[in-house]
Amino acid sequence: MKHIIILGDGMADHPIERLGGKTPLQHANTPYMDMIARKGRCGRLVTIPEGFMPGSEVANASILGYDLNNVYEGRGPLEAASIGYEMQPGDMAMRCNIICIENNVIKNHHGGHLTTEEGDMLIKHLDNSLGNSRIRFITGIQYRHLLIIKGGNKHIECAPPHDHPNETWTELTVRPSEAGNYTMRILTDNEMASLPDELTPVQTADMINTLIIRSQRLLAVHPFNRERSAAGNDMANTIWPWSPGYRPSMKTLGEMYPQITKGSVISAVDLIRGIGHYAGLRNIIVPGATGLADTDYEGKAQAAINALTEEDFVFLHIEASDEAGHDGNLELKIKTIENLDSRIVKPIYDNMNLRSEPVCIAIMPDHPTPVEIRTHVKEPVPFAIYYKGIKPDSVTAYDEYSCMNGSYGMLRLQEFMNEFMKIQ
Repeated sequence: MKHIIILGDGMADHPIERLGGKTPLQHANTPYMDMIARKGRCGRLVTIPEGFMPGSEVANASILGYDLNNVYEGRGPLEAASIGYEMQPGDMAMRCNIICIENNVIKNHHGGHLTTEEGDMLIKHLDNSLGNSRIRFITGIQYRHLLIIKGGNKHIECAPPHDHPNETWTELTVRPSEAGNYTMRILTDNEMASLPDELTPVQTADMINTLIIRSQRLLAVHPFNRERSAAGNDMANTIWPWSPGYRPSMKTLGEMYPQITKGSVISAVDLIRGIGHYAGLRNIIVPGATGLADTDYEGKAQAAINALTEEDFVFLHIEASDEAGHDGNLELKIKTIENLDSRIVKPIYDNMNLRSEPVCIAIMPDHPTPVEIRTHVKEPVPFAIYYKGIKPDSVTAYDEYSCMNGSYGMLRLQEFMNEFMKIQ
């Protein structure tokens, strides 16, 4: 039995008055996901362990069977693995967004949906201006980049920018975990140069906050942002580093689940590729995969179909619904869900039924990203599992509420992957 997980990032939501009290999943036209729920078995899954924030890195790693209490090191190291940066002893890696601040508040977490080429131009400018032997800015994808601080201390508190739209940015700057009466300090060049090789949490917070302020000065006058401002478009006018960590120690999926001799991950998002790297999965890069609603759905579906010919396991990640949720765009979120159904689930399901070797398919989000909240929430997600010969339960549609009646009931964390890989 081969296995594929199709994950619609942030696809789950809350009932919305504009939709007659339905969620986007209930409202959207999803005949193939509904059919998989009707022919298969359903349940709900708690993807966020106690004590963790509902980030995609936490939820996706939990879905794949990892105990976050043992392996979690933040998004930074996952971004590093994805883009091919091999972390060295003493490196602290951080996810580094380029965001838009307007009227002193975080307008969006993506700098006006930067392209990778635009993000690369800005990150290289920042690295040339602010980088040195201990500070490096490294290009990732679109607005998602990497900050490396040698000797940085990960015991700091950072606000994920997508969790704080329309909030005052100065109230969200980096703080040491044991903050006490911490007051943000902007360091001079001499103070930056005289910091010790191994930083305290306070020194690390001061350094990062200094970099944020300096990035604002540099990006405000960059020709790219001058042109954007003149055109009335969102500016990409500050960095926002967050989710620090050191190199994680993770077993591969093959070591945890001997059924997986070869597997692949397909995603446009660095952190998912990074999880795949440490999980021992082959990263399949699909040209035209953007992480947004304009992603190449057909290319991703075909890549998954091709991978299942040679491999045992595929993790197919689609980011578009999450981005629509963060932007508060209800119509777009519904469209992304329908695209997932018609342009991902349909071709994969149709191909499954032509194969002589059975394939087990699971459909799920990693966490809800409600459009009326515009951030992740820590709630169970619905899942559906189907393969030829499975005995169906009573669920007839795929959505947050129908799956409450599924025969799997409520699973927690690694229990999903354990149940999924038992199917042989």
